[in-house]
Amino acid sequence: MTDLTMTVERTINADQKTVFDAWLDPAMLARFMMPGPDMSVPVAENDPRVGGSFQITMHAGGNDIPHHGTYKEISPHERLMFTWFGPSPAENSTVTLTFAPVTDGTHVTLRHDRFISEEIRDNHKMGWTGILTTLDHVVSQGASPNA
Repeated sequence: MTDLTMTVERTINADQKTVFDAWLDPAMLARFMMPGPDMSVPVAENDPRVGGSFQITMHAGGNDIPHHGTYKEISPHERLMFTWFGPSPAENSTVTLTFAPVTDGTHVTLRHDRFISEEIRDNHKMGWTGILTTLDHVVSQGASPNA
């Protein structure tokens, strides 16, 4: 079932450079990589270059949920692609983000490829939707919704 994919889209109320750069800044990643309420990100580290890696640990309900990957493409302010390994994605799972300027800010399209089941795909869709919502709040309001 690794041919399963999902896409989420959101217009973020900030300019394209700000939104793109947030994905490469560990301090910003720690503020928005939270797919649900009452979560935190105690670890956000990265080497933002093609071939460089990242590590993000989400914390929820007393559990650490580690994720890591490698940057495959970094086209400044327009596109990011990276592998995504966590507790459940399939081998060679990739996330592709595109950033397009629009009147109200930046339209972000996130596509995540390769899931081992429909349930895991659907859970990731909810998670990525929550992350984009938090990102919008962080870059447009300047504060974390959990602060």
